[in-house]
Amino acid sequence: MNYDIADESLVEKGIVRIKWAAGFMPVLANIKEKFEKEKPLKGVSIAACLHVTTETANLMETLKAGGAKVTLCASNPLSTQDDVAAALVKEFGIPVFAKHGADRETYYRHIEETLKSGHDITMDDGADLVSTLHSKYKSELNKVVGGTEETTTGVVRLRAMAKDGVLGYPVIAVNDSLTKYLFDNRYGTGQSTIDGILRATNYLISGSNFVVFGFGWCGKGVAKRASGMGARVIVVETDPVRALEAAMEGYDVMPKRKAAEIGDVFITVTGDKWIITEKEMQVMKDNVIIGNSGHFNIEIKLEDLEKISNSKKEIRENVTQYKLKGGRRINLLGGGRLVNLSCAEGHPAVVMDMSFANQANAAVYLTREAPKMDKKVYTLPSEIDHEIARLKLKTMGIEIDVLTKEQKKYLSSWGEGT
Repeated sequence: MNYDIADESLVEKGIVRIKWAAGFMPVLANIKEKFEKEKPLKGVSIAACLHVTTETANLMETLKAGGAKVTLCASNPLSTQDDVAAALVKEFGIPVFAKHGADRETYYRHIEETLKSGHDITMDDGADLVSTLHSKYKSELNKVVGGTEETTTGVVRLRAMAKDGVLGYPVIAVNDSLTKYLFDNRYGTGQSTIDGILRATNYLISGSNFVVFGFGWCGKGVAKRASGMGARVIVVETDPVRALEAAMEGYDVMPKRKAAEIGDVFITVTGDKWIITEKEMQVMKDNVIIGNSGHFNIEIKLEDLEKISNSKKEIRENVTQYKLKGGRRINLLGGGRLVNLSCAEGHPAVVMDMSFANQANAAVYLTREAPKMDKKVYTLPSEIDHEIARLKLKTMGIEIDVLTKEQKKYLSSWGEGT
């Protein structure tokens, strides 16, 4: 078996941590049990480019239980957990190409190695694997049944590809499932971002001016958690509806230049490039903390930070302190990469349970429905969403009511009025 990991001696630690996460992923466990009996993915090769974490390991086990031949590479160099990679290879027999801290050349080599292992279905987080396949292996696009995409940034890229007519096969935007983005993006990103900040800095959130750039579902989660810890939350937005929503939630809303002057902690979560640039850095207070929870490390313009600094040093693990001309300090978290994964462990298993249940179901859906689908970006049917929600509620010991026949009839008709 071909693979490339950092340290095979970490296998036992990885096994323990993977099993710990499994204990908080009962919906995926239910799907795995079903997959073991039915083998709905028998003979299907899946090339997966995801964060190599304990939660992802449980997804890989589930897909393999369904009969799939799975190969995994990292979707972010700093999110790879080397013990998990070792366990997947040595204990579970799943090829992995991932090393924590891999450079750009190694990162893309790993993606290509994963594609060479087979790709009836692509499973991506950020669309780097899909874009590599489309740019370097165009002749093989007709062999791909379909793909799935985990995150908002990837969905944006894929929709752009579809709009330009270059998307080579149908892709399911797992991110757009209600049981994904309403929970993973909001509660997962919210908690794990704060977790990353605290692990890296041991900073007191309470009483701080906490600036959140972007008020999508991830930004809402970060703002809510920061507010819950006693911060004065400031939201920076370009979308008037989202800005209005943030204001109605009780947050201060202002342009980024004004926020830059008063903020203590700055977190970007927009999915766009160059959100914090030299213009903002030049007016920030001394010793501020800046970090990014968007998928790619493009939201903080790092070249600007380098340009205006006299020196830099790693002041704490995952904290690089830049000293600006004049003596002010800016503390960058996780090299500008996903703070929740570069400085912490990412989303809790409880919430990833639903996200990865969607991924597993999407793979099966593609094997059945892809021949009838156009080369576009799709969302999973609402029936799958609701079934995942029902399973999650059941595992939480929560019961809900069911509509009567009369109520269902009323909601689907127009004849009855007052």
